[in-house]
Amino acid sequence: MSQSVILITGAARRVGAVIARRLHAEGMNIVLHYRSSRHEAQLLQDELQDQRPDSVVLIQADLLQVSKSPHLVKEAAGIWGRLDALINNASTFYPTSVGKITEAHWDDLFGVNLKAPLFLSQAAAPYLARQKGSIINITDIHAERPLKSHSVYCAAKAGLVMLTQSLAQELGPDVRANAIAPGAIMWPEEGMDEFTKRRIISKTALKRHGEPEDIAEAVYYLLHSAKFTTGQVLTVDGGRSLGN
Repeated sequence: MSQSVILITGAARRVGAVIARRLHAEGMNIVLHYRSSRHEAQLLQDELQDQRPDSVVLIQADLLQVSKSPHLVKEAAGIWGRLDALINNASTFYPTSVGKITEAHWDDLFGVNLKAPLFLSQAAAPYLARQKGSIINITDIHAERPLKSHSVYCAAKAGLVMLTQSLAQELGPDVRANAIAPGAIMWPEEGMDEFTKRRIISKTALKRHGEPEDIAEAVYYLLHSAKFTTGQVLTVDGGRSLGN
């Protein structure tokens, strides 16, 4: 897949940045989307361009402004004249306890986690079809196993799973659509106490948290090796979803 062009949303930091590094190392050109992390995006671009010049382009956009999705995708596809994959990685995560949920919570969590992937995928589909390309949505194990006090987030990610399956059915045979459901990979940025971390790991068959590289490797597998796989969710959670 050398010289393939990959659009990754929310790729300036955390798991998105690791995905970008992994795919770039395989010779792919990266269109790196960010919303507000301009400094981190620029540092990542500089790092990767030092390894291979003219291989990473930055695009800034607020994914909640879905009317601009076609322009974002058109710009991404126009840089190198093709688009081989869309990775809907951008996500918003925070608690919304029942009794305190607002319409703003709904609009934000559904907007980033479900609405934006839908409209980006719709805009990208014609470009991807020309390359027999692929869509990969980053969902969550909590799309199937609800997380307490996160009902809106879980519902949005559950919708993303169904969107993945619907896209696979509708866009085949020219475009494959799959999802990756991470478990405990990186702890939330707003902080989590050590007791909660230990409790989560104790319920994981491998008795440890995963690394961003585990998700990046799964992305590469779905792009490069899983040519007869579409409409599937690849769970990368160390066995946490086994329910032990």
